[in-house]
Amino acid sequence: MAGHSQFKNIMHRKGRQDAMRSKMFSKLAREITVAAKTGMPDPAMNPRLRLAIQNAKAESMPKDNIQRAINKASGGDAENYEEVRYEGYGPGGVALIVEVLTDNRNRSASNVRAAFTKAGGSLGETGSVSFMWDRAGEIYYPASAGDAEKVMDAAIEAGADDVQSDEEGHTILCAFESIGDVSKALEASLGEAESVKTIWKPQNNVPVDEERAQSLMKLVATLEDDDDVQNVYANFEVDDATLAKLSAA
Repeated sequence: MAGHSQFKNIMHRKGRQDAMRSKMFSKLAREITVAAKTGMPDPAMNPRLRLAIQNAKAESMPKDNIQRAINKASGGDAENYEEVRYEGYGPGGVALIVEVLTDNRNRSASNVRAAFTKAGGSLGETGSVSFMWDRAGEIYYPASAGDAEKVMDAAIEAGADDVQSDEEGHTILCAFESIGDVSKALEASLGEAESVKTIWKPQNNVPVDEERAQSLMKLVATLEDDDDVQNVYANFEVDDATLAKLSAA
């Protein structure tokens, strides 16, 4: 398993997402506003907005909050958010990609750089690590959607590339360009997904020991705590014994 999904699973088990609900709603709202501003404010005509709303609903974001975020895009007082991608290396030579939506580029750059430096890592130029990753679509269904065989059959039928199933749910991967078609086909056979998003998928992962894994998880957590940071990806992997230790910690 890749470090990114391992980290997400550990944080989910620890209930971190509940504690960060208001911060999460703020990030989801920002994505909805930007999506509505860059295209039509109608989700039927704007695929990015449709995905943003779907993901907000999956996190139980109230309808009023969603509508307010859409309305904000057409209001004259809406902030001008800029999409920025930062790339660099963390402890153990692990590569990270940090996606940001910000109304203050200098503040974001300073915060991201400080997080890397404190962790013993270094921020690089745009493109310094992303060449080792592929853009992909990721669609997540909870275990209640069906068993691994049912989901695999649906994914193949929908034109997906891969499925990773565990006791918590199913992660379906597809080509970046076909995420709309694949998610629509899956919705017809499995119902609405818990999340549909584009991700950075590492071509290779770097194995790390427990100490490095802890440092990396701390770095990712620091980055994700920043209001401007939308997504963090890291190309490390941990063996099962270490993962069990970290999950229990």
